[in-house]
Amino acid sequence: MNPTPPPLTPAEDPRWLRRFAPIWIGQVFSLFGSGLVHFSLIWWLTQTTGSAVVLATASLVGFLPQVVLGPFAGALVDRWNRRRVMMLSDSGIALATLGLVLLFALGLAQPWHVYLILFLRSLGGAFHWPALQASTTLLVPERHLARVAGANQALNGLINIAAPPVGALLLDVLPLQSVLAIDIVTALIAVGLLGLVQIPQPKRTDTQTTLTPRVVFQDVHEGLRYLVGWPGMLAILLMATLINFLLNPAFALLPLLVTRHFHGGALHLGWLESGYGIGVVLGGVILSIWGGFRRKLWTSMSGLFLLGTSAIGMGLLPSSAYPLALGLMFGLGVANPITNGPLFALVQSRVAPEIQGRVFTVIHSLAAAMTPVGMLIAGPVAEWLGLQTWYIIGGAGCVLMSIIALSWPLTANLETQSTPHMVSADSSA
Repeated sequence: MNPTPPPLTPAEDPRWLRRFAPIWIGQVFSLFGSGLVHFSLIWWLTQTTGSAVVLATASLVGFLPQVVLGPFAGALVDRWNRRRVMMLSDSGIALATLGLVLLFALGLAQPWHVYLILFLRSLGGAFHWPALQASTTLLVPERHLARVAGANQALNGLINIAAPPVGALLLDVLPLQSVLAIDIVTALIAVGLLGLVQIPQPKRTDTQTTLTPRVVFQDVHEGLRYLVGWPGMLAILLMATLINFLLNPAFALLPLLVTRHFHGGALHLGWLESGYGIGVVLGGVILSIWGGFRRKLWTSMSGLFLLGTSAIGMGLLPSSAYPLALGLMFGLGVANPITNGPLFALVQSRVAPEIQGRVFTVIHSLAAAMTPVGMLIAGPVAEWLGLQTWYIIGGAGCVLMSIIALSWPLTANLETQSTPHMVSADSSA
């Protein structure tokens, strides 16, 4: 008699796409609504204040929760039901947006209200993002992770294509509160689709079930210790931290670059962001079909080099060269998934599912740690040296880091380094 074969793991199940599709489709709606909200609020701040400091501050409050609280959110995601975390996160974001809708409808909205809502939305994202990334590993076979990463990048690109011009057109015919209300509907659709899916929970190796602050801090410490034990990845993260410090503020100031340098309006900003989105879609498709070089790091650093040269070009354009700016934003978009996709797939394939929540959020927080500092500096420096300064500095940083990563043995050999074995503080006590 033949023995009964062991049950398929979720990621080996040939029906994986049927289970993963509702989650992915829900994200289409959710991200589109978020794109409308982000564009509409940033444009309102631009029109209302015209201040580089205000835009930098808005970006800062949107980063802080994920930088400061991200590792703790990841530790909790590894312990909680991941589907429930995503549903509550989407619902909480929708509720915060509803509050802002009422403020605009009553004519009471102030910039600080926008800051608060951006903070709350980012807080929800700090839980939703690691829950989604960790759930993907449990639902998608390893051989398809790079393709799914490419599809996710392409989705982000499609949102960047559609949301800005749609947002600009809607603002011409609808009051701001009506545009914001669309996000509430799309969030509810995402929650409903999540309710149709069962996401398996990975088995934990520790014996501690009571959740206390001490346990959460231990979990965060484990994530940090894991990365310290993977020196090549830690070095890449330190480089990413420097790049984010130099480059992210430039994109926070893009609305002012449009109005002050190119003398454009909301549609000009929308087309630039759409050009970027088209590039992201193309880059994601290229990555999905091509698969990249045999060594993922070479693929990623090639994208980073393109990202840097395109940003430098944005910083050198004269005010009459708006069409060239569209082409350079397209180049930035193509470079984004080629830079990020291979690294995401590398982490998903080599890190155990039960610790991915905290590892992903520690990675994200470390990479973005200096971004708030850059945002605080960017506003005053842009007023002093000009809006294009940050594009040149950030682009040069990307080019330099791509060369260093491929020539420094510690990072060049990233894929052949063994990843550390995670030993729980609780189980080893």
